Amino acid sequence: MILVDTSVWIDWFSNRPRIGLRFDDLQDFATCGPVVQEVLQGLWPGAESDRIRQAFIAMHRLSDPIPLDLFLAAAEIYRLGRRKGFTIRSSADCLIAAIAIEHRVPIWHQDRDFAAIAQFTALEIYTAPEAAPPSGRRPT
Repeated sequence: MILVDTSVWIDWFSNRPRIGLRFDDLQDFATCGPVVQEVLQGLWPGAESDRIRQAFIAMHRLSDPIPLDLFLAAAEIYRLGRRKGFTIRSSADCLIAAIAIEHRVPIWHQDRDFAAIAQFTALEIYTAPEAAPPSGRRPT
């Protein structure tokens, strides 16, 4: 199971994926409330948005509902990062990281906040293979 951050979904939905992600792979991934909120609030109304919403609602969600202890852990991640000289731009990223740490799942991201958080916490990072170029061939 891998927690997929909003930054990966944005890349995929924008039709410029740098990673090989297919809708059929959703059973391998997890989400959480903050990611669902971030993804769904960015969608335009329409049939495609409805399909995406249904897929996200069907995905395995970690920490649903989110217990207070995870909000406290997120605040501590932010404070610890600040003490160590890291500026975490998003408190939502601290919460997403706290959820991933609590469930001991790696996070798949394209966001520098998670790279920073992993330097001073137990956050595990998933590194996905790059998507094949449009011709279907990998560069040599």
